[in-house]
This record gives sequence, structure tokens and C-alpha cells, in this order.
Amino acid sequence: MRIDEATSLSKLLDVLDRLRAECPWDKKQTFDSMKSLTVEEVYELVDAIGEENPQEIKKELGDVLLHVVFYAKMASEKGWFGTTEVIDSLIEKLVYRHPHIFADTSVTGEEEVLQNWEKLKLKEKGGNKRVLDGVPKTLPPLIKASRIQEKARNVGFDWDKKEDVWLKVKEEIAEVQEEIDNKNQESLESEFGDLLFSIVNAARLYGVDPNSALEKTNKKFIKRFNHIEESAIKNNQKLDEMSLEEMDHYWNEAKKM
Repeated sequence: MRIDEATSLSKLLDVLDRLRAECPWDKKQTFDSMKSLTVEEVYELVDAIGEENPQEIKKELGDVLLHVVFYAKMASEKGWFGTTEVIDSLIEKLVYRHPHIFADTSVTGEEEVLQNWEKLKLKEKGGNKRVLDGVPKTLPPLIKASRIQEKARNVGFDWDKKEDVWLKVKEEIAEVQEEIDNKNQESLESEFGDLLFSIVNAARLYGVDPNSALEKTNKKFIKRFNHIEESAIKNNQKLDEMSLEEMDHYWNEAKKM
């Protein structure tokens, strides 16, 4: 670690030691009480990255770093490990999983790096025993589906030709329609799940992050719908009293804008 970075980290740990000892709120925190706050901080970082706002990214990275060292502090109080052990463990993992950098393994490109990464994870002492064990249970479903498919791909379970995925998508659409016709609500949920999973798979094969793509569409919809609402206010109208044709008119205005 560079001297200036080591000094800053040391100052952060000193500040945290004092907060943990003197601040009523910080003293009360536990692993369980912090975890939902950690999730919130990570999402705030993702928002800042999406907005490409350097100042906000810096701020949110600081918040995430605080949570990392806070957990390490609480762990040290229990006699489990401290910040040094967290960093050393990370260094050991990075070196082990990059034999093409730190050993004599040769790779032909990014794809082979990812495949080696998954194979090495399975070999690690105390690591994952199965390929999909490393997918967090609490990941949002859309992101989880993408990670599952990526991990399966890295061990060779994938389409020979990416174009073939559309046959699967069409098959799943047909099965959704069949359950709609049968008025089978329980099976319909399952078939919609299969359809969404196949769409995520198609996005992956064509180099699109489905979570990012959906979020862009969410933002686009919000922007256009807000225009409808603002237009209604300007014309002394209420949204719930507007006709669909009127809403479509303002929606199309927003699209042109």
C-alpha cells in the first residue's frame, strides 16, 4: 500500500475506534443492525455511478468503505479478525485467482480468465463446493438470474450459437400463452419466471446487462409519465379524469422531446 493511502486508512481506523468507544449510536451497532444500511449504501453508490457523478461516487465509496472497516472493527471486538486480516485475505485471493499474472499460467483472453476464476474458486480451501454456491441468496432476482447464467457459462454450460436462444424465448412465450388460455394462475407465474429468465439469457448473450437496460427503461418511462402529469397540471386537468387518447398525446410529445 502507498504511504499516503496507508496513512489515510490508519486515520480512518483511529476515528472509528473513537466513534465505537464514545458515540451512543455507533456503540450500539451490530452485524445484524448494519446489514440493511450496507445494502442501502451500495445502491446509493450504484445510483451515483449511473449518474456519472464523480463527487457523488467519491462520497458513496467512502460510505461503503466505512461499512467495510466498521464490520472489521466489530469482528475484532469478538476476536474473529481485524482490518489487516481482511486485507491480507483479499490479497491472497487475488494472487491465487490470477495465476496468469502471478504464476506461469497462460490465457488467451478474458473468457479464459473467467473460466479459470470459477475453477480456482471450487478448489479453494473452505470455498464454494458447487459452481452456483457463490451466488448470494439475497441478490435481486434479475441480477441473480444474470449471475447464475454467467457462472454456468464459465464452466461450459451455454448455447453453441447465441441465435438459438430466441427459439427458447419463443417456446417460453408460447407456454405463457398456454397457461393464460388455461386460466391457470399458479402455473402462469412459473411460466412468466421462465420467460424472464430466457430474456435475461438472451441479453447476456448479446452483451447487454439486463439490469442496466431495465433501469434505463424505468427512467425513460418516469420521464415521459412525468411529462403527462405536468401537462395535465398546466391544462387544469386531473390524471385520473384524462382519456387514454389524451395521455397518449402527451406521451408522444415526451418521446419527441
